[in-house]
Amino acid sequence: MSGSGFAYPHLFGSKVSPPAPPWTGHPKYNFIGGHNDPTLVPVEALIEATQTVLRRDGQSLALYSLAQGPQGYPPCRQFVADKLKRWRGIDSNGDGVLITSGSGQGIDLVNQVLLEPGDTVILEEFTYGGYLTKLKRLGVNIVGAPLDEDGIRIDALETILADLKKNGTTPKYICTIPTIQNPTGSIMPLARRHELLALAKKYGVPIFEDECYADLTWGGMNAPPALYALDPEHVIHIGSFSKTLAPALRLGYALAAPEFLGRMTAIKSQTESGTGALEQMVVAEYFSRHFANHVGKLTRQLEEKLDTMIEAVEREFGTAAEPWRPKGGIFLWLKLPERVDTMKLVQPALKAGIAFNPGPEWACGGADSKSRLRLCFALPSKEIIREGVAAFARVCFEETGIPEQSGNIRHARAGN
Repeated sequence: MSGSGFAYPHLFGSKVSPPAPPWTGHPKYNFIGGHNDPTLVPVEALIEATQTVLRRDGQSLALYSLAQGPQGYPPCRQFVADKLKRWRGIDSNGDGVLITSGSGQGIDLVNQVLLEPGDTVILEEFTYGGYLTKLKRLGVNIVGAPLDEDGIRIDALETILADLKKNGTTPKYICTIPTIQNPTGSIMPLARRHELLALAKKYGVPIFEDECYADLTWGGMNAPPALYALDPEHVIHIGSFSKTLAPALRLGYALAAPEFLGRMTAIKSQTESGTGALEQMVVAEYFSRHFANHVGKLTRQLEEKLDTMIEAVEREFGTAAEPWRPKGGIFLWLKLPERVDTMKLVQPALKAGIAFNPGPEWACGGADSKSRLRLCFALPSKEIIREGVAAFARVCFEETGIPEQSGNIRHARAGN
């Protein structure tokens, strides 16, 4: 091996990523990622829960998966089932839950069960960037379905499905985030959920439902039932504790029809030795006692931060920015004037200590995403939000001449 590094770069796989740069920390104004409010991590309560479960079950850590099977720690699975039954209308028990290493693993497992290169999937036109990265790496064809303020437009989706059928293509799934859509923050109404399920069934396409943000709705957990609750035979459901407790715990869950869940479990067992057991034990202990109170406090704080961010955008950008006010979650989706290319703002913003997600990284394609961007308001304090939005406005003005003047913005509806 030479002194310059690894001696066999010609052995690297054709799809391997370039080397990661050295980690230099987050910028001062960090508006990216799914981070949450560090002041609301219940540290003392988690310490107490950890002590409790270690005293009670700590010796089980000597065994892979606590010798309780590959689906996960039974009390954690039962908590998930109880939570989903109470707030998402899902009638299941712990046996129907698979604990995953974050929702990212859930996505990977669904894709491994269903997808091969050349397959087609339907995603929402604006969606989680992680889906796009994973699917492109798999060589899958992605079709974007238009959105409005209520989620996927059923008329547009039917046209897409009909056109694909004419070409002899049946998509492997329709992926949707119906409750606090990422990045727009919409909630799909009940009537549209039924329409979506009927349409998917008509064309023989399963639905892949991601509810990572469903617990974080403003004013309480009162969204319509999950799609899985309405049709468990044709829906694959995933969720996460990353947004409700702590993303560093890497803990999520999946539900699906028994045959499908069994295949996910088999693949998980073949590729790892189990999701971290201590995390499952602590989450089950803490959330079985404090879930509603914790989530209520968290959502109140998040909505206050959202208000702070929108006020800052109004003050700094005036009518040059149009936000889609979310109905929950941790993101604000913005549209700048058409001539702005947010991809060209990324590096100037980083030089000013600002990180944000440009629209094209969260879109299936099309020019409509070029002027859009996503800001996470959960992590920074209100003071940092105000400072960061002001700093970003200065960068935008220096690079584009926008905003030209301040004033009151209108709250644009999704799809406008």
